[in-house]
Amino acid sequence: MAITKYPLIRYKILDTCFRNPYKNYYFETLLEILNQELFEMTGEENGIKTRQLRDDIAFMRSPEGWGIELAELTDGKKKIYRYEDINFSITNAPLSETEVDQFQSAIQVLSQFEGMPQFEGIQEIIAKLKSNFRVLPIEKPFIGFDRSQDLVGIEHFKGLYNAVQNKTPLSITYKGFQFEEAHTFVFHPYYLKEYNNRWFLFGLDVEKGKPNHNVPIDRIISFSVLNIPFVENHTIDWQDYFSDMIGVSKPEDAALEKVILHFNQTTGKYMESKSIHETQKHKWIDENTFEVSINVYINYELERLILSYCESVKVIEPLHLKKKILERLRESMINYN
Repeated sequence: MAITKYPLIRYKILDTCFRNPYKNYYFETLLEILNQELFEMTGEENGIKTRQLRDDIAFMRSPEGWGIELAELTDGKKKIYRYEDINFSITNAPLSETEVDQFQSAIQVLSQFEGMPQFEGIQEIIAKLKSNFRVLPIEKPFIGFDRSQDLVGIEHFKGLYNAVQNKTPLSITYKGFQFEEAHTFVFHPYYLKEYNNRWFLFGLDVEKGKPNHNVPIDRIISFSVLNIPFVENHTIDWQDYFSDMIGVSKPEDAALEKVILHFNQTTGKYMESKSIHETQKHKWIDENTFEVSINVYINYELERLILSYCESVKVIEPLHLKKKILERLRESMINYN
């Protein structure tokens, strides 16, 4: 990585030099110190050149930077680089009007999440920011987020979040939809995932030996912390894990498959601007047929997504998915008959 990729580090080093009234920093001295510090911090041997240092100082003096003021000091013919006010620092410089406006907008958006368990830790911060930036209260929300205030089990979120973050084994009491009674098991939590307004906890179920066991938190009755060694997960990259599926369910021994869907004209125009998966490729077969192809694991969530488009979509490939969707549509027809 080129040294020019570390501008904030350079500005901070210069800021420290400019604030020091006990040492005279000349241009050559600044260049030497910068390259020495950069080498120690980054390992880059090719330091910055004279032009880069001049550009850095010019930026720090500009309105786009921090508008720093340097004293008119010399030592013979050499200029001494020092702040006019040695108590000044770019770390405590006031924000520009544009930055304040951006902060105010961000705070107003964050304020609409107050009261949600996921954001409990930032409520005090939001209050302080509102006071410091004099953010006007929102009489009516102007942004609507896809969220539910009545999520079952959301009261567990904070404790589960802490367990994932701090790598804490848990004893979880859980009652699935298909079971009459709850059961308790040892669980090592690795990842929290939200999908379709539900939260899911992923980790190692010791009894089953599954490092990607999926626990919907709305089915958790209770949990407690265990004082046992935490079993690390060194095999699953969770960002990559979810990139090959829609939703959170990964069937056992599943293989990636190419799914081809045909949408009618109206829905096709919508799908053209809203991908259903990151692997999506699409094209118009004719003026009435829009083809979408994705490479995913076929799971329950994919089936539900296809069914949600009802008469607007037709499964082309694979054949077993086409048959499964047709079977479910027939069962649906029975309900209406």
